[in-house]
Amino acid sequence: MTYCLKCQDWINQPVTWSTLFLPSEQTNLCDNCASQLARINGTICERCGRQMPEKMICDDCKKWQSSAKFRDVLQYNRSLFSYTPFMQEVVTQWKYRGDYQLKEIFTPYIQRELRNFYTIESLAIVPIPLTDERLQERAFNQATAIAELIAKHTKNSVIAALSRKASQSEKQSKKSRKQRITTKNPFFLTKSLETDVLLVDDIYTTGMTIHHAATLLKEAGCPNIYSFTLIR
Repeated sequence: MTYCLKCQDWINQPVTWSTLFLPSEQTNLCDNCASQLARINGTICERCGRQMPEKMICDDCKKWQSSAKFRDVLQYNRSLFSYTPFMQEVVTQWKYRGDYQLKEIFTPYIQRELRNFYTIESLAIVPIPLTDERLQERAFNQATAIAELIAKHTKNSVIAALSRKASQSEKQSKKSRKQRITTKNPFFLTKSLETDVLLVDDIYTTGMTIHHAATLLKEAGCPNIYSFTLIR
């Protein structure tokens, strides 16, 4: 018997040969909470991974591709979940209320899906950094937590190749889309890389954060840059 990491209800798991040797991917969530995770599957935007009604490039990605500055700096992004009200609750509990253990909700999905998205062994894993102020406020960087989960199950290295400039501006989550996409690049390089890279963050919203980071890495000599976020 164990408990749900989201709602703390007890989970009754019958012991069978299959659960004994191959634990269910839902062992960290009760059935009710697990049913509210909106997995992205089927047709998606081939660049950002957004769920789409048909195979096509979404309007946001068309704008990125029309920009001389950002065109083709990112090969593509892939995400596991859509940003639903339930996922918003999970993110708030994990990211803003400091419930670090909630990251284990995502472990079985990362284990199962990641190799469907990338040739993972060839990629250096680079988490999107927080400012020192934001890191002190939250006590951990959610992107680094995700990157470490990936590294644990793939034997890749997590490389802190980026740092974030201190800023007095409001949080990205409180900015409008227009404000996000006109923001100056908040990152600088702390380590030189000349390998293919997997950028890791928790949420892909407009793509501005990922594209800023990818631009720096591309300019520094990284041939191919991909990104992975839990949520799109």
